Amino acid sequence: MDSGIKCTLSRFADDTKLCDAVNTLEGRDAIQRDLDRLERWARANRMKFNKAKCKVLHVAQKANRVLGCIKRSVASRSREVILPLYSALVRPHLEYCVQLWGPQYRRDMELLERVQRRATKLIGGLEHLSCEDRLRELGLFSLEKRRL
Repeated sequence: MDSGIKCTLSRFADDTKLCDAVNTLEGRDAIQRDLDRLERWARANRMKFNKAKCKVLHVAQKANRVLGCIKRSVASRSREVILPLYSALVRPHLEYCVQLWGPQYRRDMELLERVQRRATKLIGGLEHLSCEDRLRELGLFSLEKRRL
């Protein structure tokens, strides 16, 4: 199964995971080639992928970790401080996910939107507003609208 696959391939019982860092277009192409190779192998062996198990979890985790660092290390909760940090450090992870391979499942989009809601709640003075109102007040779009 793993002949010719360059990425990390983990197998356990009926579960197979393919993973690698994707920081460049070449990295993206490499993981796509390995996915295609794995899919051909599965088809040849009359096996099916459970696409419902594919997750956007790693992107959300990465964005949440960065957001946690901002929350712990920045004392100010002003818009002038938090918004540029969010826009520069967190939002690119979320937008990369949405624009490059667009999450198909509602739960995946909700996972990404939850990170954005958490970020907008950090900004002082906006806690009483709904998420849509906070986004509008900050001049941001929801990730769902951005994807469309």
